[in-house]
Amino acid sequence: MQTIGLIGGMSWESTALYYRLINERVRDRVGKLHSAPLLLYSYDFQEIKEMQYAGRWREAATSLSEIARRLESAGARAIVLCTNTMHKLAPEIMASVTVPFIHIGDATAERIRAKGYRRVGLLGTRFTMEEDFYIDRLRAHDLDAMIPPADERAEVNRIIYDELCLGTVAAPSRRCYQEAMAALVERGAECIILGCTEITMLVGPDDTSVETFDTTAIHAETAADFAIG
Repeated sequence: MQTIGLIGGMSWESTALYYRLINERVRDRVGKLHSAPLLLYSYDFQEIKEMQYAGRWREAATSLSEIARRLESAGARAIVLCTNTMHKLAPEIMASVTVPFIHIGDATAERIRAKGYRRVGLLGTRFTMEEDFYIDRLRAHDLDAMIPPADERAEVNRIIYDELCLGTVAAPSRRCYQEAMAALVERGAECIILGCTEITMLVGPDDTSVETFDTTAIHAETAADFAIG
């Protein structure tokens, strides 16, 4: 199997899911005692959040690109960035390495298109929902992304940073997400993208009337499949 380089810690809660899901996929596909060869760099997420909210994206791009290069030098044959939001910097990271960069948006969009959906509801951080980097990636796959209104986006974002990234899973927050998804479906969403790697901790297929696409699981499975070859 080929070694995968993981850029994690954003947050460590979801990075732990990546580790488990990648190895479960390898176990199920290859069998015996096989597990994935992985190299992991885990960030101090507080530092990343401060860069995000201060708009210090160039600094963040420099840091993530350096980590990607270090993982490649250590033997990684592909790079996996274990977060949706920081895919804002995917072009800079991709330009810094010679090995493949497994893009979470592409992996998710391909799964959705395979199911025949086109109009998707998107939940994530405010950066993912409101900026072009993620929605444009979906549009490149002929997907029409819909997001909640401003007040709901603010609460969806708050729950991610203030609760899920700290491992807190609260019933009122689950109801908030259920209501946000229901409203997207009412507006015409054919499916829902759980577009933050922590959201899978809070809601899943049983929380909405349409199919959900868990970006954490999809990305992890895609990485495992690359490792297996």
